Amino acid sequence: MSPRPTPSPRLLMLSTVVLALAGTALLCLPHGRQSPTPVAAPPAAAVTARPPIFVPSTDRTPTADGAASPTSEAPTPSAVESALPPHGEGAAGDRAVQRNLETAWPADLPAPDERELLSASRALLRADATGAGRTRWPGVFRDTGQAVAPAFATTGFRIQAAIARRDGSPNRAVVHLVWAGTDRGGTFTDRRITDWPFTRTIKKGTATWTPLPRI
Repeated sequence: MSPRPTPSPRLLMLSTVVLALAGTALLCLPHGRQSPTPVAAPPAAAVTARPPIFVPSTDRTPTADGAASPTSEAPTPSAVESALPPHGEGAAGDRAVQRNLETAWPADLPAPDERELLSASRALLRADATGAGRTRWPGVFRDTGQAVAPAFATTGFRIQAAIARRDGSPNRAVVHLVWAGTDRGGTFTDRRITDWPFTRTIKKGTATWTPLPRI
């Protein structure tokens, strides 16, 4: 039996090149149409419009769920009036009148100054209304040397409430007094209002409150 012939190197090289070209051609053939990659949508937060800024109106009325407007919290004149006792109630209602004054004008004077002002103004108002004790303040009452018929009777005269507050300056004050009395005609009226001004002078380190004539 004769031996098989050995392939030449040239033939082997040609076969290798053919196989390489065939493999490359197979790799380049398309394997079906591919769909394009979908583009991701932007996040919802990136395209959502900014919510409108709500500014409540100052004249809103209460809503259906009971939420009240800002102005509904402010006391009305009728509410303030209802906080006061009825006319003619007597001394039993004086505490409510005092509380109403203190609420309307918060304290702004030292306690010793307020006590001094209240004590002086009470005596001043009594002297002014009834004529009793006017000689104590000749600088306030110009008619201290004359006989003056009192405008109000001493009987039934009552100071219902009083507060002392600054009057635009640390050296000026005013006392708000609410009082009741019977005039010469026999008519009783309560919740009368009188304001009495004072000025403060300092001598040798001592402060003194001096009443001024009422305008």
